[in-house]
Amino acid sequence: MVHISDGVLPPAMLAAGFLFTIILLILSMRGMMMEEIPKISLITAALFVASLVHFPVGPTSVHLIMNGLAGILLGRRAFVGVFVALTLQAVFFQHGGLTVLGVNAFNIGVPALFAWQLFEKRRGMESPHLEVVFGALAGGLAVLMSVLMVSLELLALGEAFTEISLLVIGAHLPVILIETAVVGGAAGFLFRVKPEMLADSNSRTMEVN
Repeated sequence: MVHISDGVLPPAMLAAGFLFTIILLILSMRGMMMEEIPKISLITAALFVASLVHFPVGPTSVHLIMNGLAGILLGRRAFVGVFVALTLQAVFFQHGGLTVLGVNAFNIGVPALFAWQLFEKRRGMESPHLEVVFGALAGGLAVLMSVLMVSLELLALGEAFTEISLLVIGAHLPVILIETAVVGGAAGFLFRVKPEMLADSNSRTMEVN
């Protein structure tokens, strides 16, 4: 339900989505090294699969988003992974759509970048289980941000979309809780057994120049 379908949004909103997505893609890909591609591909595949598995919630269905996990693992490259995963879903399974690809990538990719920056805030702190705590916050808040962004975009279309925008929020409350637990657990586990999988601490901001 976080994926908005073709034919829902007006052309101006679609154009703005593509504009901002292109800008963020350029910034996200800047300085990318060949050795980063396998890791990006692995996380992109996980995003692709996770979003295709739907769970019924009341009159609708929801799916895992995992943009928070992408953020803490890929850092600034998370937006690239989100965009590629959404493109493949739109092309092969008509999940979302091509005309709304820019908006969907923005709605899911920006919270992924937020999750990365939030996860970085743990550095310099001395307290046990920081990776678990910040990972859980990153995972849950990333989904919440995506849901709120979609809901606001639907509300902007008029009163006819008020009910569905509220449904989007309510239906994703279980997803927020699940991803809070999953991403927190994954962050703590990876920090113990394979800390190099977490986002590179040498790239902390998306610099324009």
